[in-house]
Amino acid sequence: MDRIVLNDLDAVMAISRRGTFRAAAIDMGVSTTALSHAIGKLEAGLGVRLFNRTTRSVSLSDAGKLFVEQVGPVLQNMHDALEIVRSQRETPTGTLRINAAPFAAREVISPLVFEYLRRFPDMHVDLVTEGRLVDIVAEGFDLGVRIRDLVPTDMIAVPLGNAQKYAIVASPEYFRCNAKPMVPPDLLQHKCVRVRLPDGSVFRWRFEKNGEAVQIDVDGPVTLDEASLARAAVLEGVGVGCFMERDVLADINAGKLVRVLEDWTVPLSELCLYYPGRRNLSAGHKAFIALARELGHRGAGQKNGVSPIEL
Repeated sequence: MDRIVLNDLDAVMAISRRGTFRAAAIDMGVSTTALSHAIGKLEAGLGVRLFNRTTRSVSLSDAGKLFVEQVGPVLQNMHDALEIVRSQRETPTGTLRINAAPFAAREVISPLVFEYLRRFPDMHVDLVTEGRLVDIVAEGFDLGVRIRDLVPTDMIAVPLGNAQKYAIVASPEYFRCNAKPMVPPDLLQHKCVRVRLPDGSVFRWRFEKNGEAVQIDVDGPVTLDEASLARAAVLEGVGVGCFMERDVLADINAGKLVRVLEDWTVPLSELCLYYPGRRNLSAGHKAFIALARELGHRGAGQKNGVSPIEL
């Protein structure tokens, strides 16, 4: 059979991990057709089918399950070995994959990611934002960005010093017609813009003051699953909304939104960069963390509208 290349093995693992050829092709930066052709050629060379394919689904065959079980660890060891070699480079090159919650990505995109790309033009950053919490190792990411409470205990966490906080807001027009809520239960008398979480549940608004915690299941005319859509609805006067403070701070300062119940919204966990505890990080990986440290020491985070980053 023809010589098997590393990319072909990575392709099998990507499809197994992502569940579809299309998602795996996106991760690998190739077309679905090219990926399908590569897998077909690999299967022909091995003389077995690795995947059971229908028009609606893809699943591992018995041979495919054996492949993932036996080849997967060996393949990871090969990548680790290559990473050790790459870590000796003085100039970072390659791709750094980062998974972050949408609001977290907005926090780090300017002070870290863009500056990183300016300093290391040979690097490519693949930043994926999603609300669901993923296993960054299983999903093939180098780094994650989440609030500290969501960082897995087996990861190395790097505090970014950005305390997060919710903001309850509505448009001035809305409050001209409706009395401002003074305590959280007052929200039950208001039209609210509800947000659906990635797991399908509706987000319940959480408050705390003087040790008293309150959770409100608000009601309203619309339920959305994306923060920018919810913000647009609130700006249009549809109702009251609950957002991460950073997402609506500019609107509040510009007078487009009015904030209420601020004394009931307490700081949440700080934002953290996190990654698995590997002893030999790639040069690009180490450079990203070093840049975060430098920006923190210089206070560049404050200049960009976030708290200083401390490692």
